[in-house]
Amino acid sequence: MLAKKDEFFGHNVVRDPYPKLAERAAECPVHPGTFSSFFDMVGAEDILFPDADQISVLSFDGAEAGFKDQEHFSSCWYEASLGKMIGRTIIEMDPPEHGRHRQLIQGALTKREMHRWEEEFVRAIVDTTIDTFIESGRADLVDDFALHYPLKVIAAACGLPQEDVSSFYRWAAILTNVSISAEEREEASAEFGEYLAAAVTDRRTNPRSDLVTHLVQAEFRDDAGRQALNDDEVIAFLRLLLPAAAQTTYRTLCNFLFGLLSHPEQLQALRDDHSLIEQAIEEGLRWQPPLMSFGRTTVADAEIEGVAVPAGTLVNLVVGIANRDPQRWENPDVFDIYREPQGHLAFGSGAHVCLGIHFARMELRVAMEQVLTRLENLQFEPGIEPVHIGGLGQRSPAHLPVTFTPATPIGTAP
Repeated sequence: MLAKKDEFFGHNVVRDPYPKLAERAAECPVHPGTFSSFFDMVGAEDILFPDADQISVLSFDGAEAGFKDQEHFSSCWYEASLGKMIGRTIIEMDPPEHGRHRQLIQGALTKREMHRWEEEFVRAIVDTTIDTFIESGRADLVDDFALHYPLKVIAAACGLPQEDVSSFYRWAAILTNVSISAEEREEASAEFGEYLAAAVTDRRTNPRSDLVTHLVQAEFRDDAGRQALNDDEVIAFLRLLLPAAAQTTYRTLCNFLFGLLSHPEQLQALRDDHSLIEQAIEEGLRWQPPLMSFGRTTVADAEIEGVAVPAGTLVNLVVGIANRDPQRWENPDVFDIYREPQGHLAFGSGAHVCLGIHFARMELRVAMEQVLTRLENLQFEPGIEPVHIGGLGQRSPAHLPVTFTPATPIGTAP
């Protein structure tokens, strides 16, 4: 299932889209058509909206403007791709509906809550995952580590059994793959919804200190009275969150690991000084975000970078190349953890900036801390064919074969 989805999103089709995207961006920051069409590919945006007028925004300023201008650029773009299969969620909402739902949900994903998760289960999940391969001195950090870790974490955060992770993985792969039949996606959506409904019902009568409980109990009062999420809204958000955890975090982690393994001196710098990890993660996100583009729909005549955009146009905010805008970053194609920190668009921007931004950063940081602590002399496996990051709509390496020396546990005699 994942292999089919990877092919659809350009894996084994597009290896490095950045030179061509940079050439287009230098010509003009806004181009007619979909960014997949630049590569003679039929992408998700082509399948979802085959007859619509579309543009692709390639500059940082243009993409950021598309995120921040909610008066002209609507998130309803996502209704076609996610709404029917996942349910109505904040990803497709505009103000004021979006603000109300975000206020209800965001308390579950605060920095304080992320600290609790880190201490209670995240670091332990990283370690138990590493335990499965550490004694061999070699691993594929995609198949053996990054594919499993984020889903185990979100399952623990929701208070869901770890033995169900394989089902979450299957549902996630189907729900987010618009290249397969609607019938298959609807069946997976129904199965997933039934599973989550049982958890929601249980938490309403048997609350715990988990994410599902927070969502069913979240409420606030405004001029309209008491605001809370009903069961369908909680289920829809969870059905969105689990695929997001399965896909974006694992791809981000893989891309970041690839960047470090390809630059051993920077990997060693992080090993020597863990305080560099957070800024290195931001550079990894800028350099190779897991999602190449976000979608918007113009609901009124607008303008981006001096280009008129009529109402009803579908807008592809191509954050991958926007994060390499030479007007904002010097030598933008270079992976450099010492780069002067500047805001990037890997998490989006504006009111719709990723709700799980603290969650993702914490997961990535803890993963790197434990990898650096426990896997010494980490390097690409000698003699293998060179690996690379590939894909267009979604980007990540297919494999990361490595060798290492298991670290001697503290207190153990050499």
